[in-house]
Amino acid sequence: MSKAIQAIRGMNDCLPTETNIWQMVESVLRRVASNYGFAEIRMPIVESTHLFKRSIGEVTDIVEKEMYTFDDRNGDSLTLRPEGTASCVRAGIEHGLLYNQEQRLWYMGPMFRHERPQKGRYRQFHQFGIEAFGIATPDIDAEIIMLSARIWRELGISEFVELELNSLGSNEERAAYRDALVAFLTERESQLDEDSKRRMHTNPLRVLDSKNPDVQAALQGAPKLSDYFGEESQQHFEQLCARLDAAGIKYTINDKLVRGLDYYNRTVFEWVTSSLGAQGTVCAGGRYDGLVEQLGGKASPAFGFALGIERLVLLLTSLEKVNNVRPQVDAYLITLGEGIDIKGVALAEQWRSQVPDIHIQNHCGGGNMKKQMKKADRSGAQIALILGEDELANQQITVKYLRGQHEQQTVALSDVAALLETLI
Repeated sequence: MSKAIQAIRGMNDCLPTETNIWQMVESVLRRVASNYGFAEIRMPIVESTHLFKRSIGEVTDIVEKEMYTFDDRNGDSLTLRPEGTASCVRAGIEHGLLYNQEQRLWYMGPMFRHERPQKGRYRQFHQFGIEAFGIATPDIDAEIIMLSARIWRELGISEFVELELNSLGSNEERAAYRDALVAFLTERESQLDEDSKRRMHTNPLRVLDSKNPDVQAALQGAPKLSDYFGEESQQHFEQLCARLDAAGIKYTINDKLVRGLDYYNRTVFEWVTSSLGAQGTVCAGGRYDGLVEQLGGKASPAFGFALGIERLVLLLTSLEKVNNVRPQVDAYLITLGEGIDIKGVALAEQWRSQVPDIHIQNHCGGGNMKKQMKKADRSGAQIALILGEDELANQQITVKYLRGQHEQQTVALSDVAALLETLI
């Protein structure tokens, strides 16, 4: 007997018992993005490998270890996108969306990284991203962070996430700080782990967010990036904080928050939670003013974030915030008697036209009352609509509630649409 084919490790199926949660989350994300004037953009899953090497940085973990890269039949090196920002910028440049223009865009879809799969981290994962182009002032930084805060409010999890904020300054300020940090780390190299020793020479700012407590102990007394800020960077960050304060958005300034991608400058932020164990970052982003020019476009300031949908669904589930998610089926139609199913099909179509958002499942496959009721209960429907010969003769239907404590009732066929409205 041949071995059963299974999904690739770290690339998971989303089963019907889970998709209604995903649909709820996705609908909230779409609605909030639209409320702030952002328009959807859809990019291909496969891009030129060169795009990510230029944008993310060749010495980042993503490019060095995690990208799914292959040569196609023409010999071109292609990569399954590991993140969305670079693809969004490439599309904006290619289609002339960015030069001397403001654009507010959002996207949602699968990304790919070859990491060790664990709870909340997968090799195929899904991200929702927000990107704004053409605005250099801190008001767009604040507005996008407020947008992310509204997502948590809509999902009912604001009290379980915390905002961490930092500024990386300009590229020039960061370069000066980098030299000072490398000098500091060199004096303490013996106290660093192997990963930090490697990063010290390739991406030293990443040493700051090491999770190793020994490395964090070695960092005591390290120079602060904010000490290297000029007046413009300092004012940008202060004005951002003032706007968040005015909007009542609470935050913590974390001077070790640096983000893992090379293209960030000035504002960076993360929403973190203590409810998911090690995978505590739910949403992260910041400003990347140099990326458009770096990828061949005319210089354009930019700000954005991405959040992982799997991790967000996991958080909602762990906090039991999905109990009120609408089921896939609202009403299950049972038909009993010769030819009644034919009339039932016509009635169900009529009700779907009258109540377009209703989810009605018709029983198929025959069977007695007991069999049909068992299937109705398994469907997750709120009610069973029972149409038999007596009901049809009297132009009525029997309504049996499958969830909660409600008495069975009889309703005129002409009133069924009004009843169904109450289920939505």
